[in-house]
Amino acid sequence: MGRRTQADRDAITIEIGYAFVSASFAAALAFGAVYGPAAAFSLPRTAGHVLAVTGGAVAAAVFVLRVTHILWRFARRPENDGR
Repeated sequence: MGRRTQADRDAITIEIGYAFVSASFAAALAFGAVYGPAAAFSLPRTAGHVLAVTGGAVAAAVFVLRVTHILWRFARRPENDGR
């Protein structure tokens, strides 16, 4: 495995930034989709709490899966094999 060039390091930095920004956006959408009914309608307090916790869990899962997918796909591209 050879040394990485500055262009390689820059590409990795950009890809990590893109992964985190897009994962944050996807997680916010997922949370909003789950918690939205509690915010839009007057639901009982326990239902709102359950939706908030469930929305947080779904958002966390979406975030982790999105970051993993993007970075794994980036690492598997042929031009990123380190040669």
